[in-house]
Amino acid sequence: MSALQDAQIQAGAQRHPDGCPLTFGQERATEPILPTGVVVFDRTHWGRLRLTGADRVRYLHNQSTNDIQSLVVGQGCDTVLVTSTGRTLDLVTTYVEPEALTLIVSPPSRCHIHQWLEKYIFFADQVTVQDQTEASAMFTLLGTASHGLISQLGAQHLANQPLGNHALIQWREMPIFIAVGTGLTNPGYTLIIPIEFAANLWQWLVAQGAIPWGEQAWEWLRIQQGRPVVGAELTPDYNPLEAGLWQDISFNKGCYIGQETIARLNTYQGVKQQLWGIKLTAPVTPKTPIYLGDEKVGLLTSYTDYFEREHLGLGYIRTRAGGAGLTVQIAGQTAQIIDIPLAHRGYLSKTQG
Repeated sequence: MSALQDAQIQAGAQRHPDGCPLTFGQERATEPILPTGVVVFDRTHWGRLRLTGADRVRYLHNQSTNDIQSLVVGQGCDTVLVTSTGRTLDLVTTYVEPEALTLIVSPPSRCHIHQWLEKYIFFADQVTVQDQTEASAMFTLLGTASHGLISQLGAQHLANQPLGNHALIQWREMPIFIAVGTGLTNPGYTLIIPIEFAANLWQWLVAQGAIPWGEQAWEWLRIQQGRPVVGAELTPDYNPLEAGLWQDISFNKGCYIGQETIARLNTYQGVKQQLWGIKLTAPVTPKTPIYLGDEKVGLLTSYTDYFEREHLGLGYIRTRAGGAGLTVQIAGQTAQIIDIPLAHRGYLSKTQG
C-alpha cells in the first residue's frame, strides 16, 4: 500500500484519514473532460469480501434481495443486505467467479458485514467468508475513453457488455480482475488487483491519460446521481424501497432475510418516504429537517457543493408530500426537489409519472 500512496502523493494527492485520496487538486479544472475522457478513482478503501465453498451461491441468495442463483460465472449484480425487519444494511456488488463470489461492500460497513454474514452460516453450510481488502487494491475508471484503456489491457471483449460482467486477465504478469460498471451512471470499469501490483497499474493508467480524482469528487458525483451510502441514506432508519433500490430486489425469488417486510411494502404500496435530489441555494448540514410550510416532511441526508456550480443534496421526503418539482424549506432557505437518475421507484412510477 505504501508504494501506491507514494505514487499518489507525488501526483498531488491529499489523503483522507481512512487512507483514500481526498483530492488531487485538479478535479475542478478537469471536470469538462469527464463525458469524453477518463478519470480514475482509487476505491481501495471499499471492502472486498470473498465467499467460497459449495453452498456460497445458495447462501448469498438466501441472505440478500436479488436473484443470485440466476447468475452464471462471469456475471454480477447489485444486491441489498437487510435486517429481519427490512431495514438496509448495505448495497453490495456481487461478482460470480468460477470458485468464489466477490462482494464489494461500503467502506464503513466492511467489518460489520463480514460479521453479519458469518452469523448466518450454520453448521451444515459449506461457506467461508474471507476479507480480501488488505490484500488487494481497487480502481474505478469513469468516462467513455475508459474503453480504450481496457482494450490495451486485453479486455476489449468486455466493451458493451452488461453491468457486472467481468473477467480475470493477465497483463504484464499482473492478474487484473476487470468488471463492467462504476457504481454510478457514468460508463466505465472497476479493476481489482493484488496490492503488490497496485502502484504499477495506477501509474500506467495515469500515464495513458486517466486523470486522478479524489473522494470529494466521487461524493459530488454520487450525490448528483443519487447513489445512497451507508451512514447517510443507507441506515436502519430506511428500507431499500425508500432508497430507490427497486432494481436490486427480486420479488419472485422466494425467502430471504427481511423478505416478508419488503414484499408487504410492495404489495400494499406502503413506501412512506422516498429518496430525492435537492437543489439548494446555500450550504446546509446533513440531518437538517425539511419542511413544507409548517410541516416537517423529510430529512436532508447528504450535501455537497464541490464543483462550485450548485449546492446539491439528497434527502428523504414523505411520499404524500410529493416529489420532483416540489418546493420546500430547509434551514430557512427555499429548496427544490429534483429527480436523481439512480433512484428507481417501482409501483410509484405508475402512480406519480
